[in-house]
Amino acid sequence: MRTRAGMDKRFNTIPEPLWQKLKLLIPPPAPRSRRGRPRNDDRAVMGGIVYRLRTGCQWRAIPPEFGSGQTCHRRFQEWERAGVFEKLFICMLHYYDHRRGIQWQWGALDSVIVKAPKGGISRDRTQRTARSSALNAMS
Repeated sequence: MRTRAGMDKRFNTIPEPLWQKLKLLIPPPAPRSRRGRPRNDDRAVMGGIVYRLRTGCQWRAIPPEFGSGQTCHRRFQEWERAGVFEKLFICMLHYYDHRRGIQWQWGALDSVIVKAPKGGISRDRTQRTARSSALNAMS
C-alpha cells in the first residue's frame, strides 16, 4: 500500500465522500491574473494539510504530490481565516451523529494530555528551612 515515493496510500487523497462535503465549505478562489502559475488543486492541497496534521511533519516536508509546503500552509491559513475547519468539524460531528450517534449528555477531558500554555506554572525546588535531622544511608 505504498506509492512510488514510499508514502502510505491513505495519505494520497481525501476520500470521495468526505471531499463532496468539504468542497462545499471551501471559499471560491479569488480571480487571478493571467500571470504566474496556475492554482494548485484544492483537493490535493487539502490532502497535504491532512498529511501535515496526521504526521506532525514540518510544512516544508510535505511530499510534492500535494504541492509545495508553502502552498499548503498559505491555503491552510486562508481557509482557517474563512472558518472552513470549524464548519468542517461541525459538519463531521453531525455526520457521525447521524451514522453512529453521539451521546451529547456527557463529555470528558483528560487534563494530563492537555498542554499548558506558555509552559504552565514553574516547578522550582522548595527552599529548605532547616537541616534535616533524619538518618540516611550515608550517616
